[in-house]
Amino acid sequence: MGKLDGKVALVTGAGRGIGRAVAGLLADEGAAVVINDLGAGLGGDGQDESIALQAARAIDPSGERVVANTGSVSDYEAAGAMVQQAIDEFGRLDIVVNIAGILRDRMIYNMTEAEFDAVTAVHLTGTFNTCRHASVVMRRQGHGRIINFSSVSAWGSPGQPNYGAAKYGILGFTATLANSLGRSGVTANAILPFATTRMIDSTPRGRAIAEETGKPPSELAAGTEGDPANVAPMVAYLATDDAAGVNGHFFGVRGNTIALYSHWELAGVLRAERRWEPAEIADLFPETFGQTTTIPAPVQVPGEERPLKGAAALQADPASWEEFAPGVDLWLRQAYYGAKQ
Repeated sequence: MGKLDGKVALVTGAGRGIGRAVAGLLADEGAAVVINDLGAGLGGDGQDESIALQAARAIDPSGERVVANTGSVSDYEAAGAMVQQAIDEFGRLDIVVNIAGILRDRMIYNMTEAEFDAVTAVHLTGTFNTCRHASVVMRRQGHGRIINFSSVSAWGSPGQPNYGAAKYGILGFTATLANSLGRSGVTANAILPFATTRMIDSTPRGRAIAEETGKPPSELAAGTEGDPANVAPMVAYLATDDAAGVNGHFFGVRGNTIALYSHWELAGVLRAERRWEPAEIADLFPETFGQTTTIPAPVQVPGEERPLKGAAALQADPASWEEFAPGVDLWLRQAYYGAKQ
């Protein structure tokens, strides 16, 4: 018995990388799956229908429980057809996982309008398109799981103003879905993954590894921290009935680590009895808000190529972790700061 027996899933971008790993695990857990993949190049160019077909047959050679779809998520009608295909083939749709994406990296001062629009059309508009059609079905059923893929690039990755903006937008969109659909038994959560996929292959570091080893990083990922299969278990969990109370949250998944990101919450408040003067704010900011916006100094850790920054730098302190269960360690930012006081 699998955790997803009787469920039906649509996974976009499922022909390769993370998407294929997710589709495979959902099927292993008992779900019937529609594998969507346009088979486009990394920049969104071209189309290869064999990508989705090969992935579907690899997961289910019989073709009875896993079927392929080769439409573009950026096309509103095509997204509707994906949802309808799930219903026509399997009678319902319980799970939507939005992973499809492309890259057209460039610094903001060099980026063209077309490059910005192409990336946001797939990531942000594509996520809307599938969710828009699926939400009608899920509300009628009184049950549904939506898992959208964002990225840590949303925090401000240089050279990715289009990708970062779209991925940040997906977080806001996911929170809106959670608040809009929760009363109907439909949850929405987001994943910020780390995996060594063809997107990593395209980076300067990825190209350097390919030159050194003769293979792109994505072909060396199996069994490493960057293995796309590492991302799939958290997605599968969020798709289950066990996760009915998990709604509107953002999870980072890297290797064997699962992280919970905080919501947009007030970190501090300054209140005056009159209108503020800019000079007053300048005087007070360092000793008030400045205390909560201080970025930890980078920490160089043995084995890490680059110094760790932000929360990763805080986690480099072994004393900030506690053993929560056998083989499981826990780090909580609030507990870390409390221990330092």
